[in-house]
Amino acid sequence: MLQYMKQRQFRRGRIQIPMFVVCVGLFLCFSNVNASIHEYRMEAFSPKSDAFFFHGGSEGLYASKLHEPTIDASSETKPSFKGKSIISFDPVTFVRPKETAKSHHQMQQNTGLVEAIILEVKDRTRIGGSSLKSDAICCNKQLADQRSCNQGEVIIQHNPNNLGWPKRIKTFFQGDNEEAKMDVETVEINSTGMYYLYFMFCDPQLKGTLIKGRTVWKNPNGYLPGKMAPLMTFYGLMSLAYLVLGLAWFLKFVQFWKDIIHLHYHITLVIALGMCEMAVWYFEYSNFNSTGTRPMGITLWAVTFGSVKKTLSRLLLLVVSMGFGVVRPTLGGLTSKVVLLGLIYFIATEALELVEHLGNINDFSGKAKLVLVLPVAFLDACFILWIFSSLSKTLEKLQMRRNLAKLELYRKFTNALAVSVLLSIAWIGFEVILQPS
Repeated sequence: MLQYMKQRQFRRGRIQIPMFVVCVGLFLCFSNVNASIHEYRMEAFSPKSDAFFFHGGSEGLYASKLHEPTIDASSETKPSFKGKSIISFDPVTFVRPKETAKSHHQMQQNTGLVEAIILEVKDRTRIGGSSLKSDAICCNKQLADQRSCNQGEVIIQHNPNNLGWPKRIKTFFQGDNEEAKMDVETVEINSTGMYYLYFMFCDPQLKGTLIKGRTVWKNPNGYLPGKMAPLMTFYGLMSLAYLVLGLAWFLKFVQFWKDIIHLHYHITLVIALGMCEMAVWYFEYSNFNSTGTRPMGITLWAVTFGSVKKTLSRLLLLVVSMGFGVVRPTLGGLTSKVVLLGLIYFIATEALELVEHLGNINDFSGKAKLVLVLPVAFLDACFILWIFSSLSKTLEKLQMRRNLAKLELYRKFTNALAVSVLLSIAWIGFEVILQPS
């Protein structure tokens, strides 16, 4: 059942214009994406078996560091969640169809039930009737008569090793009210793991019910999801590494400024872009961790810096492989082809990076992401083939001219590039095959 739920949740002028439209569309789609604050804007429930569900979010959460109730220093009554891992309903409202509401009397109580269910991924088999040898998700009269569950509720088998989990929070419609609002509630997380939130109901009369509101997911050290928390440290260290690299390059640049060629300026630009990219990512993750939201502007700048750096890096390798500045003074008729390949690669990479970095909270389907991954993979393959083909021709020219110094330099360059490609392929294989999903 939960696997099904997860699956539910992501010539020249002729080429450039459609790709530009795709990027603009992605920008508009993601302009309102929040980070660890999941917002619901009058969204519908989906049917599955004998139940209806809405995926409220999923995050990796660390166990709380503090378990004692603490009081915020700025208030004598307001609790502080420093050092705690929580999921907070802030608030959430359910809106049922008018026809359903009118079918009840205003004095009736509990005229409809919606359940919020929080579970750790290892407890996914505890939702539904599999433990009762039933395919049902909701408790029916037969199961209720066996005292296995309460009729009209989602079947949950609690984990004996983690009392009270999976956690169920009930919200009832009252009388003929169209809306039912959840109490403002905070659930503390005391076990590290991957957590899922589903809103579910079993009453077919509630078909057409919508959900609005938001939930806030927070780790002990901030709002960064567990799978993203190590990246803030990584980007901080990479910023320092690029700073050291940039300083070393600048000193060499000044020392040999009389021998500088155009390629050295391009290398300087790539290093500067890498430094800016890492710094902006660190700032973006730090802000994300503090506020729980990801401003679109900061993320877009970071993604753009990274896409430009990747594009220029590949173009730089390509023109060096062609012998530009070493064997040949210009690229001649190849310039337009090189520029076109670089432009297409930038657009494809920008689109993919936007999906990857803005798709952490709203779960995009694998098919949507695959459509963006394949063009980038194909273009990378084109770069690799073109680079090694050009290197082969350049080595032949140097060998014919018997320029031994440059020939040795290009051989070392070829070997280093081949090792880098093999390591990249090995890493891709590790991510696809060995790394757990």
